Amino acid sequence: MHPILIDFGSIKIYTYGFMIAVGVACGVAYLFVQGKKEVKLTFDQANNLFLVIFAAAFIGGKVFLFFEDPSRYAHNLKQLVTGSGFVFYGSFLFAVPTMLWFFSRNKLPVYRMLDIMAVVTCLVHMFGRVGCFMAGCCYGKPTMAFFSVTFTNPACQAKPLNTPLYPTQLMEAGYILLVLLALLWVRERKQFHGQLFLLYLMLYATGRFVLEYFRGDSSRGFIIDGYLSHSQLISVALFFAATLFYSRWRRGSTLRPGKSRTKN
Repeated sequence: MHPILIDFGSIKIYTYGFMIAVGVACGVAYLFVQGKKEVKLTFDQANNLFLVIFAAAFIGGKVFLFFEDPSRYAHNLKQLVTGSGFVFYGSFLFAVPTMLWFFSRNKLPVYRMLDIMAVVTCLVHMFGRVGCFMAGCCYGKPTMAFFSVTFTNPACQAKPLNTPLYPTQLMEAGYILLVLLALLWVRERKQFHGQLFLLYLMLYATGRFVLEYFRGDSSRGFIIDGYLSHSQLISVALFFAATLFYSRWRRGSTLRPGKSRTKN
């Protein structure tokens, strides 16, 4: 595809980074508007929250990337830090504790903020996957399906080139869009605060588990070669944990559907 969006010789703007920036801009906008509306979140709080989450997500994504192929990155830390590769689950698992710490430090309502951040995460992740498609990373297996894509640019990361592949990046981006729409629909009808966040975890974990079977970048690592990847194992754990908390939080809530903005 087009891993480099704009090339001015010594100055290059990479499409992956650009799409992440678009997702972040959309996420910040939603965070500020919805946060101000629901919990009186200030602009400074929204800005600071995104900064600490970005730092945690960057570190987590790189740490998990390192452990996918330690022998490769142990001798080339510069490529690890400056390259475009990230592991989403690594970013996510580092970002969540950071969010909880920030909510506690700033005395923000945790469950309501988690619901807001579920939508924010969808926005950033969706645009990020489009960036993956443009860069050729997270590519799919060879296929003759009518919706296959063929990468020809030697600068992209997809392998093999000039071969029809599953567009797993766009498949995931499309799925996340559906999850986003579902969350926005439930937002007006939610039964307890925290419901959107837990639904996001369950829905994304389910979709990610299935999509892993279409992925062709085997370097991400497998627990059982060809059958169970690291990401699938994390997906299973997240799904069952979210299901457990969903049941508990729902039983302990007195919130009625349609009243999510008027009760704590």
